[in-house]
Amino acid sequence: MRIFETLDDITNMEPAAVALGNFDGVHLGHQELIKKAVERAKADGLKAAVFTFSNHPKNLLPKEKKVKNILYKEEKAKIIEDLGVDYLFNIPFTKAIMTMPPENFVQELLLDKFNMKAAFCGFNYHFGFKAQGNPDILREIGAREGFDVTEMPAYKIKGDIVSSSLIRTLIASGQVEKCETYMGRHYAIGGEVVVGNRLGRKLGFPTSNLVIDQDMVTPPNGVYITYCTYNGVQYPSVTNVGIKPTIGHYTKNVETHIFNFNKELYGKEIKVEFLKKTRDEVKFDNVRDLSEQIVRDCREAKAFHEKKVDIHL
Repeated sequence: MRIFETLDDITNMEPAAVALGNFDGVHLGHQELIKKAVERAKADGLKAAVFTFSNHPKNLLPKEKKVKNILYKEEKAKIIEDLGVDYLFNIPFTKAIMTMPPENFVQELLLDKFNMKAAFCGFNYHFGFKAQGNPDILREIGAREGFDVTEMPAYKIKGDIVSSSLIRTLIASGQVEKCETYMGRHYAIGGEVVVGNRLGRKLGFPTSNLVIDQDMVTPPNGVYITYCTYNGVQYPSVTNVGIKPTIGHYTKNVETHIFNFNKELYGKEIKVEFLKKTRDEVKFDNVRDLSEQIVRDCREAKAFHEKKVDIHL
């Protein structure tokens, strides 16, 4: 898959079926839309493309609350590539694009730049100045310019409309066990392992620490049953998200204890997948009480993982 990150890089594109949207979570609804574009591309000899923005459009509006990311850029691209996409147009949302009339947006971007022959969008897709463009306007322009529009209705699971805002709410409220239902995968945090305070090692529970990216949506402070993936291998683990109130004042971070694992991970890349929250973060009276609780946390996480293995056997 070719990735284009500036408009200047996009020249002489082959005719394409283009999925339009922010795709910030690439949840199951997004995946269904992208699959439709890929199917059409294969059927008609077109390239399959996804057009999205590298920054959330709402973050350009001064009075809007900052929208945090669900996926890292590389993770988002990998999921899209695995769906069979040829081109990913992942360009910055700028004031110039924000103020484009809908007609100009279609002509200058979708047609002139992307060579779009078929458009795929959700029922709530908006574009152009003050979000005046919508699927109906896109169809009107398409009838004149020679492209057709496939509009996908609301994608529902268990009666809920699947959306990135729903997923953000689940993560921010600690309901991480529900994310897989709507995303098709566990919610995860990744990054390079950094040096912590080494208290876990002294207590007999060494942890791998990740600094939280402030641009990412994160779960509330607490203890979570997790998987930790290192070097392509997935390990059962237990994770604390928080500020470690029992032992001092720290910025919020993620620290993971991997079961039956003794490799040194400082400076290595890992991914922590969140399966279930077990409790809130608590300030204990002393380190001994904290240590005893960690034993209970590990026992509960191990039992959960063992049960999960039995279910899948």
